[in-house]
Amino acid sequence: MSGLLHLSREQVLGHRRRVGALDERLGPGRGSLRRAAWAGLTDSVPRAALLSIHARVRETSPTTWADESLVQVWGPRFSTYVVPEQDRAVFTLGRHPVDPARRRFAEDLADRLEEVLAGRRLPYRDAGRALGMHPSQLRYAATTGRVLVRWEGAGPPHVWTVPRPGTDPAEARLELARRYLRVLAPGTPEGFERWAGLRRGQGTPVFDALGDLVPVESPSGRAWVLAEDEEGLREPRAEPSSVRLLPSGDAYLLLWGVDRELLVPDPDRRAALWTSRVWPGAVLVDGEVVGTWRRSAHRVAVTSWTPLPAGHRRAVEAEAAALPLPDLEREITVTW
Repeated sequence: MSGLLHLSREQVLGHRRRVGALDERLGPGRGSLRRAAWAGLTDSVPRAALLSIHARVRETSPTTWADESLVQVWGPRFSTYVVPEQDRAVFTLGRHPVDPARRRFAEDLADRLEEVLAGRRLPYRDAGRALGMHPSQLRYAATTGRVLVRWEGAGPPHVWTVPRPGTDPAEARLELARRYLRVLAPGTPEGFERWAGLRRGQGTPVFDALGDLVPVESPSGRAWVLAEDEEGLREPRAEPSSVRLLPSGDAYLLLWGVDRELLVPDPDRRAALWTSRVWPGAVLVDGEVVGTWRRSAHRVAVTSWTPLPAGHRRAVEAEAAALPLPDLEREITVTW
């Protein structure tokens, strides 16, 4: 490992925006979709995954989230995620229990679910009823990599089973940690546990096994980055000039504790972004979160924390108008 690397707030956030494709949108295509979903796309709020893709990939349409290269799973923290099919093992087996008893429970549940479904897709309520359990418990089978879901945003998700990925769970967990460190570096074992929804104490062995880490000191404290990202973190960042409407749960916002303080230093503004209930989206202008937004049908309500120049207001309104939302009967309008 190299010596201690000192990073500024600007270097950290600049790195996260660059690797997260938030400074400049990627061209259309499945390679871009995979990069946009490198840390998974939470879809717990209807079509949040689609809006996260739109923030990163040009020519995103209302159906892009359903591209054949993408699947829906119960991922970290058992939230609904859209992930690349080729990375399904990372976001499922990467969270497979370490404890033998918990692992057996997950595997047995997947076996029982597969038997009940018999090749069918069922609403998860019906599947849970057939197994004599609350449907939310089916999420525990997701860590086997054998369960896919389809959630349209209205009504219960449908579930079905698929063959288990051929990846070793330990290798999948290492890759999951690399995804966390790539997109949200600098990171810590504790931060990885919370982000991935792992039990306390499971992050340290994973970080120890990675071996390709560089220690850093940032305003958030002592942490780690991938060695392959060290050179890029040292480079000065160009001034960002993008405007993005990031949805609730976007990868750039999945932060806790000191990482939230780094992104949004003001405590009142943090409380407005990470509320005790459903989080709003974040308005990102020139590399800074400058407010929040919520949508109801065709109406987008933007709350700006400081007065925005007219040019920035027009850019925010243009970004809102371009949201690739399905089934809108009217053009999107923005209120401030």
